[in-house]
Amino acid sequence: MDNSTYIALAIYFLVMLAIGLFAYRNSTDDISGYILGGRKVSPQVTALSAGASDMSGWMLMGLPGAMFVQGFNTIWIALGLLIGALFNYLLVAPRLRVYTVEADDALTLPDFFSKRFGLNNGAVRMVSAAVIILFFTLYTSSGLVAGGKLFETAFHLNYQVGLLVTVGVVVAYTLLGGFLAVSMTDFVQGCIMFVALVLVPYVAYEQFDSTQDMLLNARSTIASLSDSMSHISLLTIVSSLAWGLGYFGQPHIIVRFMAIRSVKDIKLARNIGMGWMLVTIIGALATGLVGVAYVHKFGLELKDPETIFIVFSQILFHPLITGFLLAAILAAVMSTISSQLLVSSSSLTEDVYRALFHQDIDEKKLVNIGRFGVFAVAAVATLLAMDRSSSILDLVSNAWAGFGAAFGPLVLFSLFWHKMNHTAAVSSIVAGAVTVLVWIYAPVLPDGKTLSSVIYEIVPGFLVSSATIILVSHFGKDPSKAVQKTFHATNEKLQELS
Repeated sequence: MDNSTYIALAIYFLVMLAIGLFAYRNSTDDISGYILGGRKVSPQVTALSAGASDMSGWMLMGLPGAMFVQGFNTIWIALGLLIGALFNYLLVAPRLRVYTVEADDALTLPDFFSKRFGLNNGAVRMVSAAVIILFFTLYTSSGLVAGGKLFETAFHLNYQVGLLVTVGVVVAYTLLGGFLAVSMTDFVQGCIMFVALVLVPYVAYEQFDSTQDMLLNARSTIASLSDSMSHISLLTIVSSLAWGLGYFGQPHIIVRFMAIRSVKDIKLARNIGMGWMLVTIIGALATGLVGVAYVHKFGLELKDPETIFIVFSQILFHPLITGFLLAAILAAVMSTISSQLLVSSSSLTEDVYRALFHQDIDEKKLVNIGRFGVFAVAAVATLLAMDRSSSILDLVSNAWAGFGAAFGPLVLFSLFWHKMNHTAAVSSIVAGAVTVLVWIYAPVLPDGKTLSSVIYEIVPGFLVSSATIILVSHFGKDPSKAVQKTFHATNEKLQELS
């Protein structure tokens, strides 16, 4: 590896750490600043922060790798994600921004769930915090796997060493600067990802004589677009599109909506965010497609399809550009890891420690406890990620489904249905999470297969969670008048702002 590549990566690491130090000096005096940046984040930073924290290492590694395995069927996942992200901006973003303020200035998603029902420490707060900590530890490990694979493939370092370098840098700036550091680094990382996912597939495509030449070589490995569309089953389409359902329940994404400086800024954030997402997803799919063709035409040996972006970065570009492109993968990985660490730490600090033990604790002490939470979650996720054989896409899909089913229906019903009660909220989280876990791990089908081999687990999980909310609310007590008053006040505020 040329020295200029290492120089480019070193510059990237220094920029991330400098941002963390800047944020440490400007926003971490109180817990609101550490967790939500004081609700003063610009729409530009909100959009790219939401996108970068969403499209983690799986965007540059998992999704191109899926093209090798699933071919053009991967397009359905991309379509589902685009639709889900758009409706997340339209349905959740404005209401959540207003409602979290109206509900006694809720700082975390579990805090909002509890205060939504007029409770400071309701059971829904503890249950949702536990789910966040559980699934985000798994989710974070997927990002660390991607980081470890990057250093192993690109620099021929030991996988575990690469993993530790990745987690070390992320923990440093997240622990120092909190939400502001995470958002600002996400913005920079989102810009890097955007350029990389335009540049790499374009330069790789230029190695072919024509589009027809590229597609002919691709067909040697995967079915053509027309064949893929004609032979795909309805259940496969539903499973792929259902990825979009996950957006409504992803704490590390929707917390961005809570932190944006005003509801009026959400429209601009939506336009920027959806434009960024459309280009980057097309770029990721194109990288996988051109990669399939390139491997066949030039006889390239590719041991792990999820590393095609890394391989292109090494063989098609000047070493200095290679360093920039490898930094794009690190950007994708780190942006998601930092967001997940911060949300997990926020739940440990605000929803567990403060809620149960020290409600009147000094703000600065609470911020320090939050920093310890970042370190603790990262340590557990690192231990889980030590298994190099883990599939990035599989890890992400499991955690994505867990959050989507446990929180997605609850977020939507909390924002749009005033008759949902507290018991229904708690029941829906448990029902959604348990359904997903059973679907993934219970070997109930012949040959020991699980139900997830039939349909993506988020579908039954989302349906069971939604049905639980409706049934338990119908047969249980209606929320108090004070709770319903806050709900209607939110609607009135939204009408005024619109």
